Amino acid sequence: MKAPAAEQLKLLDLQAADNQVAQLEHSLRTLPQEKRLAELQRDSAAARAEYASVSGELESAQNEIGRVEADIHTVTAREKRDNERLQATSSSKDIQGLERELESLRVRRLNLEDTEFAVMERVEEIEVRLAAITARRDDIATEERMLAGARDEQRQRILKQLEIARSARDAVAGGIVPELLALYQKLRERYGVGAALLQRRVSLGSNVELTGTDLAAIRAAAPDDVVLDPESTCILVRTDESGL
Repeated sequence: MKAPAAEQLKLLDLQAADNQVAQLEHSLRTLPQEKRLAELQRDSAAARAEYASVSGELESAQNEIGRVEADIHTVTAREKRDNERLQATSSSKDIQGLERELESLRVRRLNLEDTEFAVMERVEEIEVRLAAITARRDDIATEERMLAGARDEQRQRILKQLEIARSARDAVAGGIVPELLALYQKLRERYGVGAALLQRRVSLGSNVELTGTDLAAIRAAAPDDVVLDPESTCILVRTDESGL
């Protein structure tokens, strides 16, 4: 393929514009907040699961207190009834039976009260744990909101820069002859680089110094010949800097 040297020189501007677009697209895909947000999402899910588990513990303990309190109420009512019967009877046999039952009820009530106290202490301990989990969950949510806001702001900035960069790239591409542009795009899509400067006998497409044989072939090419880098297979743009 042939193209005027001035047209080939435009490819360096196009490659620079494509590099800028690619860098901005990479920045858009790798926003720095995303990694931390992913960690926070895992932490948030763990905190929610722990909160649900501990809430279940608290509910069970509160239900247990309710059952113990109901048992205490039942025992207390029986104690009251037996005391009333004790006051009303004169039978020694009934008195002995009621006293034995009252003693048994007293022991039962004291045991229930000890159980209630122990469960109440456990409830307090669970509530402290639940408060800590809630605080941690709220801290995670706050950090998530702040990071998400910063990420969205940065994304919008990059999207604006990307819009400008793509527009500038299209303007440069529009000034290049279609055949040369098509070759450039084909090579760039296939190999990642479409065009590079040959600078002091080094291809900036591959960062490799060309061999004497390759340089001789390039020197023999006409100025409007489109030559390719033997290493990276991109278009080599020759200028006064090429060292030919």
